[in-house]
Amino acid sequence: MFMRNTFIFLLGLFAIACNNAASPVASNPNSPSANNTSGTPQTVLAHSSENGTPPSVAPASGEKGKWTQSGEPIDTKTFDASIAAAEKSLSGKPTDATLKKTVSEAYYKRAVALTDARQYASALGDYRRAFKNDPSNTEAKEWIDKIIGIYDTMNKTSPKEGEEPPALPFTKDK
Repeated sequence: MFMRNTFIFLLGLFAIACNNAASPVASNPNSPSANNTSGTPQTVLAHSSENGTPPSVAPASGEKGKWTQSGEPIDTKTFDASIAAAEKSLSGKPTDATLKKTVSEAYYKRAVALTDARQYASALGDYRRAFKNDPSNTEAKEWIDKIIGIYDTMNKTSPKEGEEPPALPFTKDK
């Protein structure tokens, strides 16, 4: 009898605990979470910002915020070496169109890697240098326009030419 009562008591506690769990919420088609493609219902707790990062403060209307450097640090040593070698070759023949294209390609390759690492402010500088050395590099020009457009969409100023930051420092994990 004692065992049976204990079992019923525990079963009751379990049922109460289940009733207090977060329940799935109907999806609002206008909410950003409406694109739940996993097929499993989401709970309010799953979308809580309780322990998340606080939202950024928007600048006053009509005023743009300053750009910030962000992204994942990556190892750019091979890109840096290619750029240095190309720049050194170009310094001996500053008007050589082939050498200018080589410099442009070296900057463009590093810019693509920085873009993949979401270091847009740093990538912008490399795209600008690639385009400056080879004005026929339409891909570099397109990326310049895209990145500036992204900053505009976020209501932030983009880094001015020559003020772009270097790539984030990379430290090798041990």
